[in-house]
Amino acid sequence: MSDNRFKIVFDGALLPGVESTTAKLNLAELFKSEVEAIEKLFTGRPVALKRDLSHPDAETYLAALKNAGVDARIEAEQPVAFNLAETHETDSGASDFSRPAASPYAPPRAAVGDNLPEFSTLKVFTINGRIGRLRFLAWTLVLSMVLSAIVGALFTVGLGVAAVSPTAAIIIGSLLGTALFVASVWISVQITVQRLHDLGWSGWLWFLNLVPIVGSIFPILLIVLPGNAGANQYGAPPPRNSTAVKVLATLWLAIIPLIFAAAVMLGMSGYLDQLETSVDSGYESSAMSTDDEADQSVIAGEEDVQSAAEAAEPVDSPEE
Repeated sequence: MSDNRFKIVFDGALLPGVESTTAKLNLAELFKSEVEAIEKLFTGRPVALKRDLSHPDAETYLAALKNAGVDARIEAEQPVAFNLAETHETDSGASDFSRPAASPYAPPRAAVGDNLPEFSTLKVFTINGRIGRLRFLAWTLVLSMVLSAIVGALFTVGLGVAAVSPTAAIIIGSLLGTALFVASVWISVQITVQRLHDLGWSGWLWFLNLVPIVGSIFPILLIVLPGNAGANQYGAPPPRNSTAVKVLATLWLAIIPLIFAAAVMLGMSGYLDQLETSVDSGYESSAMSTDDEADQSVIAGEEDVQSAAEAAEPVDSPEE
């Protein structure tokens, strides 16, 4: 072979800012292989991913690996020296050139033809997996409707129990209400974490909902921001949205402004009632102060009249 040949060597190093899981998924997609087979490349030992390449082909191959987040390098192929004496001493039955020699530097071969799943499997009651914006809205609407139906049923039953035993109704209602609250929060956390995974974010960011001010903006970001188009560290992308998901998401988007408008009207009504109450209280206090002033004026007038009467009494003159 007259021209120089090159190979691509990888020893497990990644580019800055690239997570190991992301790099493995990208390599699996590049090699059309399983992630388990790709993990064998991350042993820390140098592995030749591709051999016998011209320099332009090696550069192209290296660029593809760089895009996958892998810090590989190009090395020149070492010429192989043959010893004819050793060749004659080798058993002819052991020389099977129909199969490639097992080498620790050979790229994965067995699972190269297997493809990654195009979409992930949907599971509601788990914190694993990914869901998109519309499915997040649809699942949240279904959760709200189921929760409202259960609360209504429990309230109706509670009225019947309260007619018989108010104490039993309070105890049973408290226990069932607590269990229902915990279950609804846990399901809501699972749905939100899957939405965070679709964005490539950690599920621990759910606790931002508990932060003042940020907690009112964070759900809006989950509704507005699009998820990752391809696979990320949390798995393959979610399936395409069905017609039912689109209809439920549209209904939820229509209900949210109504809820907001109702909350604003309720707040304004409470504010007006409070303002009216304060005005009435001020009017009553002013009326009471006016009455007090009037009473004091009457009393003062009576005192003035009495003083005038006393002053007008004739003085008996002494008899002459």
